[in-house]
Amino acid sequence: MARYTDADCKLCRREKIKLYLKGPKCETPKCPVEKRPFPPGQHGRGRTKETEYLAQLREKQRARRIYGVLERQFRNYYKEAVRMKGITGENLLRLLESRLDNVVYRAGFALSRDQARQLVRHGHVELNGKRASIPSMRARPGDTIQITEKSRRVQPVLHAIAFNETRSPADWLEVDRDTLKANVRALPERNVIDVPVQEQLIVELYSK
Repeated sequence: MARYTDADCKLCRREKIKLYLKGPKCETPKCPVEKRPFPPGQHGRGRTKETEYLAQLREKQRARRIYGVLERQFRNYYKEAVRMKGITGENLLRLLESRLDNVVYRAGFALSRDQARQLVRHGHVELNGKRASIPSMRARPGDTIQITEKSRRVQPVLHAIAFNETRSPADWLEVDRDTLKANVRALPERNVIDVPVQEQLIVELYSK
């Protein structure tokens, strides 16, 4: 399975914005975006001609990198969003938010989406009482996501719970931190999806 294996912080620097791919590190002075707020590479500080296409491309790349999906998978999500009723851009974000790894992250069981993806792949997560190991599995309203009983004491989960203790989980989830269980109330509306993405630009890019 293809996946991105280079430094996550390069992605944030390329987008010139914190994508919070490294969890708590992104909120400290150690964050590379704080030290070097320009794209990586020898031409990172050079001037870039701003065009409509570039703005659309950057929005698409930003969304891909936030949710950790590659181009083909992201395009498939867009095609599915087009077929759905409603606004295509909002449908796209809703599909990305419903990924199992994202739900684990939104519930506060992981410090980042990368860590949530790893928890799922290593079999630490159950979906509706059955072990799930595919990060892209779709969570739907009424579904229950839970950290397996044997995995509740693993260090990444303990660190995430301690870090998120004072933070509220996503509004569209009902989370029990004692049993590390989350119920999906409904798929999120656009006004509660706090990602710095202008989805309409992505729709314009793919509509060409």
